[in-house]
Amino acid sequence: MSNNLIVGFSGNISRPSSTKRFVESVTEALAKQSGLQHVVFDVEDLGSSLTAARSVADLDPAARKVIRTIIEADALVIGSPTYKGSYTGLFKHVIDLLDPSDLRGKPIVLTATGGGDRHSLVVEHQLRPLFAFFEAFVTPTAIYASGRDFTDGAPSPAILGRVHQALGEAAMIINARSISAAIAAE
Repeated sequence: MSNNLIVGFSGNISRPSSTKRFVESVTEALAKQSGLQHVVFDVEDLGSSLTAARSVADLDPAARKVIRTIIEADALVIGSPTYKGSYTGLFKHVIDLLDPSDLRGKPIVLTATGGGDRHSLVVEHQLRPLFAFFEAFVTPTAIYASGRDFTDGAPSPAILGRVHQALGEAAMIINARSISAAIAAE
């Protein structure tokens, strides 16, 4: 089901968060390019019911609404801070609550932030396989950014280039899915 919405989800577990700000900027740009609305959530938006949840049904109503919005999105922008070479544990816990079919065919742009270049493969070795399991359409271009890739909060030209490339790929997938849905509805 579509809700004409691009959803960003950030695995940050504290606020303010540079990861969430980056996910917000990429999500907003993709929504603008696709002519859709956007919203961004992070782990904090799921509240205290998350830690004890073993299924989506165990979440409080507000947290279940966040999960439903993620599942029904036209596309996702996913981001996580890098923690010991991987995504955060609570981020993974959120993803573990999803049914394997929930993200099938969903266009996803992967992003991650970290303290330095040694974490740059987190998107390829951690996030990409995770969403491949869900049979999502992950864009070929993923974006990793470290603190030095930003000046006064603005991404460097190199990072912007990767963002634009990933957005173009995601927009192509979103458009193809839209055309396919229109044909199927006829």
